[in-house]
Amino acid sequence: MLRIMVERHCRPGKEAELENLLVELRCMAMRQRGYISGETLKSVADPSLWLVISTWTDADMWNKWKTTVDRLEIARKIESLLVAPEKISVFSFVKRGGAESAHTIDK
Repeated sequence: MLRIMVERHCRPGKEAELENLLVELRCMAMRQRGYISGETLKSVADPSLWLVISTWTDADMWNKWKTTVDRLEIARKIESLLVAPEKISVFSFVKRGGAESAHTIDK
């Protein structure tokens, strides 16, 4: 499994537009094979900073979604609302011992 972190810094006054586009993006992602879950967070210390965290079954499913025409179209709309390019970080779960996922308890 993978966790994808997408950081975005929103232009002042564009928060509602960004939120609407992120909801639209999440609705589309939920229909994608390999999507598990997602959440959107806004920094308490820096209200311009938004963080979207999503969980995917594997890199192939994430990469497929990342390059779809629908996602790229929304990403272009989002880009115009930002003060800097979005930052995407991809993390994999650490497998200790024989654990298959973050939800498996090691013995």
